[in-house]
Amino acid sequence: LIVVHSNTDVASVYNGVKEYYGKTLKKTSDLKSNACVPSAKPVPAYVRKVIAEIHPDVVAKYYGCGLVVPECLECCRVLDLGCGSGRDCYMLSQLVGEKGHVTGIDVTEDQLEVARKYIDYHTQRFGYKKPNVNFVQGYIEALAEAGLEEKSYDIIISNCVVNLSPDKASVMREAYRVLKDGGELYFSDVYSDARIPEDLKANKVLWGECLSGASWWEDLIRLAEEVGFCKPRLVTASIITVGNKELEKLLGDYKFVSATYRLFKLPKGSEKKSCLVMYNGEITGVEESFEFDAQYTFKVDKEMEVDGDVASILSNSRFSGEFTFQHQGLKTSGSGGCWAKPKAVSVDPFELVQQLGSASVTASTGECCGDQQSCCQ
Repeated sequence: LIVVHSNTDVASVYNGVKEYYGKTLKKTSDLKSNACVPSAKPVPAYVRKVIAEIHPDVVAKYYGCGLVVPECLECCRVLDLGCGSGRDCYMLSQLVGEKGHVTGIDVTEDQLEVARKYIDYHTQRFGYKKPNVNFVQGYIEALAEAGLEEKSYDIIISNCVVNLSPDKASVMREAYRVLKDGGELYFSDVYSDARIPEDLKANKVLWGECLSGASWWEDLIRLAEEVGFCKPRLVTASIITVGNKELEKLLGDYKFVSATYRLFKLPKGSEKKSCLVMYNGEITGVEESFEFDAQYTFKVDKEMEVDGDVASILSNSRFSGEFTFQHQGLKTSGSGGCWAKPKAVSVDPFELVQQLGSASVTASTGECCGDQQSCCQ
């Protein structure tokens, strides 16, 4: 077990988070650092459109550090860990549609009050007959106590919240428990380049600013696989410049990055065998090109070689109906096969930022020859 927060009193951490996000911060501009940075990826047009439909009061209290919009959302049941004022819930409410559902859970009463206040507003705004969102007060480390059942969600998202938890192992275990087989945890968070010492963790401002509670990124990889998830897939990353000299002095040489990962809960015994896949181009918003992670981008109707991990993810998740699979192609075509190859990218988010910044790594769309069921079923 990875000890994430050993000495500091857990109750005081929770109370500090509630105070910071319920009383100290009134709006996004009240943040004292740049930890809650915009997504490193451009916001797609279809996402900008749905965000524009959200009430300004909800958006004003948004403290995320990434863009948590996984693809292929229609009809899915989604859970938002640490939903805050509900911005991401209302964003995804439009993308899952009336047949889907989004649940937000948060520990801070003041944030939930804002989220619940605008349920009827958004239901009418989206043209729905009844709400497809609900908000629950509770701890993300104890989803069962909040009434969230085992294997009840297709997707879990979280946006700059896991770092605020004093018990990250329990967060991961509970997320794994409530996900269906083939389900996904898609989340953005802050990570450090080394383990943060206890004296910095005890600083309430550093913790509230999503800095001293950040996990060392290597601990996330170990913990995820220990819990049962497949190897985390790094989607994107961007360096955090704290932007506050007083906080920078306290933090010393520690460096931070905002990174988005996808973690999948695959059925036990799932086969992991490399193969060729072809994307059918039917996922809303990414019809021409589906950027799965930093290593793989699938172009419509173009064959691509995938490793065993990705082949297992695509064939055992909601993406299974979006691809055709050819397991014999790599054997029979020899070395001269005409298909796209994945790029070699680092699993270290700090290295990925450098690679992306130098333009030495691009999404895997290069070709050697030139140019499970969806949630609704």
